[in-house]
Amino acid sequence: MADDLLYKIALTLIPNIGAVQARILMQHFTPEEVFRTKKKFLESLEGIGPVRANSIHQFKGFPEAEREIEFIEKYKIKPLFLTDPDYPQRLLHCYDPPTLLYYKGEADLNCSKIISIVGSRTHTDYGKQMVEEVIQELAAHQVLVVSGLAYGIDTLAHKYALKNKLPTVGVLAHGLDQIYPPANTSLAKEMIKEGGGLLTEFRSGTKPDKHNFPIRNRIVAGLSDAVIVAETGIRGGSMITAELANGYNRDVFAIPGRIGDSKSEGTNYLIRQNKAILLAKASDVAETLGWKIADVKKKKVQKELFVELTPEEKMIYSLLKEKECLHIDEIHLRSALSSSVVAAALLNMELNNIIVSLPGKLYKLC
Repeated sequence: MADDLLYKIALTLIPNIGAVQARILMQHFTPEEVFRTKKKFLESLEGIGPVRANSIHQFKGFPEAEREIEFIEKYKIKPLFLTDPDYPQRLLHCYDPPTLLYYKGEADLNCSKIISIVGSRTHTDYGKQMVEEVIQELAAHQVLVVSGLAYGIDTLAHKYALKNKLPTVGVLAHGLDQIYPPANTSLAKEMIKEGGGLLTEFRSGTKPDKHNFPIRNRIVAGLSDAVIVAETGIRGGSMITAELANGYNRDVFAIPGRIGDSKSEGTNYLIRQNKAILLAKASDVAETLGWKIADVKKKKVQKELFVELTPEEKMIYSLLKEKECLHIDEIHLRSALSSSVVAAALLNMELNNIIVSLPGKLYKLC
């Protein structure tokens, strides 16, 4: 296991090999095979070529990977590799998923309902009130709340999640050997203690440098079902996160503000440009995503199927029984069926009132 992890970490240390190239390599090899494959064959792969193949063959960073394993073992960090079953599956729908994530926590990163909340580092009382109301409403749906542990709206999102007994995960722009900003150290510890966690793709020793934050933001955008932008100026990390979320086909919600208010300039712009759904009331999120509050008092009785299902439809039915709803891409990945077979099976099941389609290409059992 340690040897396997060594090659996984080493893959992230190769110069010129980023998330996109690593994913290409994983379609052909195991992490260990990447380092043992002939240079000529690596060069022939589309997206790799001679320069990257040369970087792989000249790699000598295994001691650094060994040091990272020592850190992982000492602090009980969970490494989540691209092909691991516990890896956040929503990120696999993105074209550039992190190759390896480092996770300290217990929250289920593949739970059925995940919301990311982002915004300005300097918020108004209005922004604070709206974040509190939104999270209070979402508490009934037992969502996982994701944010970036930064000052301002991020901090509020984590604190109000804890207040409402919701797990919350902070995505970091640095290694797990530190907390930035330091003022949020006690908050980070409480998040872990209360069943949430801290997540990063940066190894230990990585400082919170400016260029790491946009890289971090793509995880905040891709990890969730939808992104809520609470308050932001026209520029900044929250706007980057919103753009990334749109690119990943995630729903983006924005809380509108007063015209001329600099703290609402970004959210108003997103709404005006049809890049975000106007969040008028807290329940808008759940309604748009098709979430219903489960009646825990009612005993769950499995529906009997009176329709003869094909083997492919039975497979999809089984997957949908495990989760409340699934994205069509996740059904395709987990069933190992071709996209055309999945599409045909879903259509037939919908016509027979076995499943229902939701916004964002999501499906659930009737």
